[in-house]
Parts: sequence; C-alpha cells; structure tokens
Amino acid sequence: MIKGKEQNLADMVTIDAACSLESFRKFVILSTCNSFVPESYFEDYEVFPEREESPGLIYVEAADKVTLKKIRDMTFVNAKDVLGIIYSSKSGNTNLKWRQIRRNSGKVTGEASSNTLVNLTEAGVITQEWVQNYLRKKAGEKQTNPNELTN
Repeated sequence: MIKGKEQNLADMVTIDAACSLESFRKFVILSTCNSFVPESYFEDYEVFPEREESPGLIYVEAADKVTLKKIRDMTFVNAKDVLGIIYSSKSGNTNLKWRQIRRNSGKVTGEASSNTLVNLTEAGVITQEWVQNYLRKKAGEKQTNPNELTN
C-alpha cells in the first residue's frame, strides 16, 4: 500500500499556469460530468458544477451565485464575477485552485495526477508544448537518478 502511494507521489505534476476562467470551467466539466451535463449548461459560460464530497470537493467562490439544479452528485450553479475555484478529484490525487487575476483571467496552481494532464490540455488550461516540456524534464531527471543511486 505504501509503495503504491509513493508511486502516486512520483507521478504528481506541479501546475502553475495562467489560464482563462472558461478553460478551467471546461476542465472541471470534462473531469467530472461531461457525460451528463445538459448541453445548455455546457454552453453557458456562467454555469459551473460544484460537489460537496471530500475527496472530490469542487467549490466556486463568486460575488453572485445561484443554485440551478442537482444532477447525480453535482450541483450546477450560475456564478457571476468568479473569484476562485477549488477542485479536487475523487481519487484525491489532483488538487487545483484557480484564482482570478483580472476579470476572467486567472492562474491555476496545485498538484495534478499525470492522468489529469489530458483534460487540462483538452480544456486549454495548459498547452501540448507545456506537457512536452514537462515530459522532457522528467526524462532528464530519470536519466540522472540511476547514477545517484550507484554513487
């Protein structure tokens, strides 16, 4: 069990990237409710999913927020002037925060599993180039690790 946990920690990716509110909203939907979100909610940039469970908490901090509808374990809210979003995966491996910098522009910080990178890229939170640079850096670290162990 501990060995598996160590493996997971090794696969964690530190995220620190500027992105739009809409990109992060799409990421949350792709990661949690893409298969059942009503199309009208998906297309409305003011509608966000929230979830009260922990692990798996999703919370939208906004100046004005109204609950629309609960579907499965997600509560959809209409939020205006979003200040921040807290996202954690049900597995507990991904914990990200989006913070408003100016209007609909912000910054995402936190830890993500390598599996989460796919949805982050698809939603436009990070770019393919960002992922490729990360993988190159990781490959370089792995090449030096065996030498450190033999010395």
